[in-house]
Amino acid sequence: MLRRIVLIATASAAALAAAVPAAGASPLPLPLPLLSAPAGDQLTVTVSETARTDGRYELLCGPTGGDHPAAQEACDRLDELALQGEDPFAPVPQDQMCTEQMGGPETAHITGTWQGRQVDATFSRTNGCEISRWQTMEPVLPNTRS
Repeated sequence: MLRRIVLIATASAAALAAAVPAAGASPLPLPLPLLSAPAGDQLTVTVSETARTDGRYELLCGPTGGDHPAAQEACDRLDELALQGEDPFAPVPQDQMCTEQMGGPETAHITGTWQGRQVDATFSRTNGCEISRWQTMEPVLPNTRS
């Protein structure tokens, strides 16, 4: 799983002993403050026009939390997409050819922070490209297939 990790280097005992000042020398400077780990991903998922999962859900990843009905699976999926180098929140390109089919009336809006950047993405199922984009985001977005 992809998680943000902060590594803190520590000096060896020998290196620290060598740095101790001789008698009468000025004391060592105070250590630098430790860096805190960056906050994990925080997303608000609002889903409407679905048969079973309409509502607003909070999804926290790194560590997993919130009230999303499939939080761990959703965080795992976002980790997979990050490892693949994909931006699952990117819109369908304007010049993309898409099949003309209606996948259903479902819509979703996701806002928050993912991989350290702001997210504000809208999803629907209005054509083949949007259906595929929605399915790529399952289980962050609900599975609408029966």
